[in-house]
Amino acid sequence: MERLTGLMRGLALAAVAAVAAWPGAAIAQQEVKIGYALAAAPDSHYGVAAAKWQEVVEAGTDGRYTFRHFPSSGLGGEREVIEGVQLGTIEATIVSSGTLSNFVPDTGVFDIPFLFRDLQHARAVLDGPIGQEILEKFDQVGLVALAWGEQGFRHITNNRNAIATPEDIAGLKLRTMENPTHITAFETLGAAPTPMAWPEVISALQQGTIDGQENPLSVITSAKLSEVQEYLTLSGHVYSPAMLLVSKQLWDQMSPEDQQVFRDGAAQGVAAMRAFVDDVEKTGAEKLREEGMEIGELSAEQKAAFQEALGAAYEQYYQTYSKELIDRIIATE
Repeated sequence: MERLTGLMRGLALAAVAAVAAWPGAAIAQQEVKIGYALAAAPDSHYGVAAAKWQEVVEAGTDGRYTFRHFPSSGLGGEREVIEGVQLGTIEATIVSSGTLSNFVPDTGVFDIPFLFRDLQHARAVLDGPIGQEILEKFDQVGLVALAWGEQGFRHITNNRNAIATPEDIAGLKLRTMENPTHITAFETLGAAPTPMAWPEVISALQQGTIDGQENPLSVITSAKLSEVQEYLTLSGHVYSPAMLLVSKQLWDQMSPEDQQVFRDGAAQGVAAMRAFVDDVEKTGAEKLREEGMEIGELSAEQKAAFQEALGAAYEQYYQTYSKELIDRIIATE
């Protein structure tokens, strides 16, 4: 019996020694649950950014951090996901600007209609001092904002009628994000904005609960909205950024070196996301036309008419956001 006990003890010690000798045994892995809402599949602009972020982080930390993806609202709508990141039950997310103003009000300034001249102007603002100042404010609400992502300029789809003038939008039941700046704009134009979490939108369009919605081409194509919407108006009324966030709980347990790897990964994720948006901006409208949507594009004169119709909304925006901030954005080259 003693000989058997000794043999068992020897085998156990040998097993422990073998495990200890394995190069990965001493590495404690941290799973990073990353959720991205909207109808964002892994091959969407969100998925492309998340995959690049994962690639850089896992390589740069020798696999000590591993990403687990929850695309297409797999962890809930955007507000729920952001709150999960605040609580630390979700480690990371890529989200639109839709609900961010509920956490840091200044993010809403970027949602003012017709504020940005083009993608280059928007990117210069977000990557420059103004964008970085706003990222830093998320630390005050228990979130770590690493970078500004992108969706592109927002356009309107609906099943009621083509849109060429402000009058064409009157009474339109339009799904909007839970975003006060957007809601104010559409109310001013006479529409009936209906804030709704994205997971509910497709069924609401199918059932006729709402007439339409507004989103960038990157979302309109990835969500296959051509299957449930007839008209697309290339209005470009609002530029839609996104944001890459991690939980403060996760961040505070990292070494400075790992934090830098996460920053680098986020930056490369943004680059991949913007490249995706650039491609969709070139090809998305034609793809949707081939899928059966009737497409119209607002001319410069038509956009000016919408801006004039939004006069009362602009007065409200100047009461919410400092004129100095808005002027800095407009003046950015």
